[in-house]
Amino acid sequence: MTQLVKICGLSTPETVDAAVDAGATHIGLVHFEPSPRHLSLEDAAALRRRVPKDVKVVLLTVNMQPAELGMAHDTVKPDIVQFHGAETAEWLNLLAQHTKLEFWKAVGIQNAKSLEKVQRYAKAAARLLYDAPAKALPGGNGVGFDWSVLDGFNHQTDWGLAGGLTPDTVADAIRRTGAPLVDASSGLESALGVKDIGRIRAFCEAALSANK
Repeated sequence: MTQLVKICGLSTPETVDAAVDAGATHIGLVHFEPSPRHLSLEDAAALRRRVPKDVKVVLLTVNMQPAELGMAHDTVKPDIVQFHGAETAEWLNLLAQHTKLEFWKAVGIQNAKSLEKVQRYAKAAARLLYDAPAKALPGGNGVGFDWSVLDGFNHQTDWGLAGGLTPDTVADAIRRTGAPLVDASSGLESALGVKDIGRIRAFCEAALSANK
């Protein structure tokens, strides 16, 4: 199985190019104004056009209303929309019934009970992204969760691992959890919201060689 690697919160042409060149399979663009990684729809669309077809573009949104979501999707044209807010399973199920849009749902994991609870999203979301519980921001806070809650868990849909991953920890995370996709943002920054090209490359190299 190919290891999937998502580099999220990219905001410049140079870091997008670096992630693609390093072997990332997914590029994450954030459209959420409180985030230090926020992009306008126009800037996100410009970066999206730099990404080759064999790399998937994920647009991260938080608690968007349907009209806003439609505008964002039409402007940026991502391959995937990632919901990272308080969107309910009922709302996502309704969305799945009325659109061909591929979407992921990021969920905060505290313990085994919360892991079971978030599976209610599995019928609608193409992938669940397990992250640390939200703090001031829904994600990108540089903190992780106890990976042992994933031991032996029967996942009901495709999934990925996020939350505080860095070039130094990602290989262990993959070997420890079997995560088919790993996602990093703040762990690749030299300053808040500023991605470091060297750390992007190191993260991709560590992730892609973890099981070799």
